[in-house]
Parts: sequence; structure tokens; C-alpha cells
Amino acid sequence: MSKRFFGLAVALSSFVTLGAVAAAQQPRITNGKLAPQAAAGNLGQLFRSLVAAQAEAAWIGYAIPVTGDRTMCCFTNSNGTTYISGSLVNSDATCCGACRIEPQGDAAAPRNSPQPAAPAGPVKLEGSQQMVVMFRVVDKQVERIRTFSEECELDAGGRQVHWLQDVRPAESIALLQSLIGTDPERKSRITNSAIGAIAMHADTSAAPALVKLATDHPSPSVRGDALFWVAQLASQKAVGTITAAIENDPDTDVKKRAVFALSQLPKSEGVPLLINVARKNANPAVRKQAMFWLGQSKDPRAMEFFAEILK
Repeated sequence: MSKRFFGLAVALSSFVTLGAVAAAQQPRITNGKLAPQAAAGNLGQLFRSLVAAQAEAAWIGYAIPVTGDRTMCCFTNSNGTTYISGSLVNSDATCCGACRIEPQGDAAAPRNSPQPAAPAGPVKLEGSQQMVVMFRVVDKQVERIRTFSEECELDAGGRQVHWLQDVRPAESIALLQSLIGTDPERKSRITNSAIGAIAMHADTSAAPALVKLATDHPSPSVRGDALFWVAQLASQKAVGTITAAIENDPDTDVKKRAVFALSQLPKSEGVPLLINVARKNANPAVRKQAMFWLGQSKDPRAMEFFAEILK
């Protein structure tokens, strides 16, 4: 092979590889005005400038690596209502078809098809390795956050979609943290979604971010929500954070949420800890919560504990 031909082959190979990477970063957006741009190393500043520049409702989104095999689908019932799930849905549901991301009755342009379409091509048996994070911007502020599997087709309802490429996971986590406030009106659409999205990041900064939210955030509801996701870590750090909240958090509701988080741990860890809380915690509401989740566990050790205290 001549040097000239070899050099041409290498150049073509690089072109194909870069093209494949660029294609992989593009979302499956339909019925929307896609505006891609690079964001590597500049996510926070770029995001804030885009939010401030929107004169009408629009979306900002990007893809990020996700922990484990997860499927965040939408599916449609017989009435045409679309739902979103963070896990695998029943096999008789249309999963990862055309997800309508705009609120009903708030689209800028009519849909091209009346119902979400079935996914084209082979059906994946495992979850996605990336998730798409979408932020809806209204009146120059983030109004809601939604997450989807990368293979889902997203119907943007005729809205502008600013697609950010090469987003770094740690910057994404920092951005989501910055959107978690204390306003109860924004809790369901912003706070819960942001905490859940942080938990699904395949990045080492996700766990410390959740622990910080669970221990230091001024809002009891945020601390409680973060404790649920901390429990999913199933690590010694998770156990320490949860038990510390049960003992030290000043809010009883947070303590009860922490007890629930114990019930989400593997039974080998969670059941003994729940029994200890039920035996020794000074707060009767917390002890009652521990007993409830022990009953739900149907673990033999829980049954033995109930038999003991009922003697």
C-alpha cells in the first residue's frame, strides 16, 4: 500500500468515526426546530445564556451516560394519554415510541401523527447506556425537567430545541444541583426531576452530590427525596447518611423518609437496621414507621422481632 493511499484511508476512517460520533450525539427529535451547539467545559454559562435569551417556550437538552441498564420510556393507553416511566414497562405498552414532551394543549405546532409510533428497527432487550435530559424554558426560567432513554423519539410540539453536545457529566450534575431550590411550587416539576436525574448519572460526583442534598439542604422535602436516591447506592456511605438522618435530622418527616430509605436497601442490610430503629429510636413516629416497613419486608427476622415484642 502506498503512503498516499494509506494516508487517504486513515483520513476516511477518521471522517467516518467522527461522523458516527456526531450522529450518536444527535437526539431523535421530531416536530421541532433543532439547534445543535457544543457545550464542553462551558455548560453552566451556556445554559444560563440560552435560558435568558428565550422569548417563548423552548427546550434545552443533552445526552449523558447513565448508571446501569435503564429504560425511561413513554407509552400510550387506549385513550391516547402519554405516560413516562423510569423503568421497563409492560410488554403490551408502546415503549420508546414518539414521546410528546410538550404539555397537552401547549404545543406550538400540530402533531404529525395522532399517537406515538412504535420504535423502528430492532427492539433493545437491555436498557440504555445514555439518557436524554430535557429542560423546558418558559418566561426565561426552567419550568420542568424530563429524562428519556436515548432511543426514544421525542416530539417537541413545534418548539425550538437547543441541543448541547459534548456535555461533561460533572457539569451536568452541577447544573441540576443549581436548579434545586426551596420553592414548594417548583418541587414536583424541578426538584424531584433534578434529584432523580443526578442519581442516574454514571459519574463519581453523583453520590457525593446526593449525600450533600440529603444532609445539608435547607428544605426537608429535598432532604427526604435525596435520601431515597441515596438508598439506591447500596453502599456503606449510603447507610451512614441514612442512619445519621434518622438520628439527627430536626424534621420528623425527613426521619420517616430516611426509615423508608432503609427499606430500599438490600434486606441483609436494611432489615437489621430497621429492627434497631424500631427498638431504640426515641421518636414514636419513627419507631412506628420502622415497624411498618418491617412488616412490608416479610422477612423472617422481622417476624421474629414482632413475636418478641408481642409477648
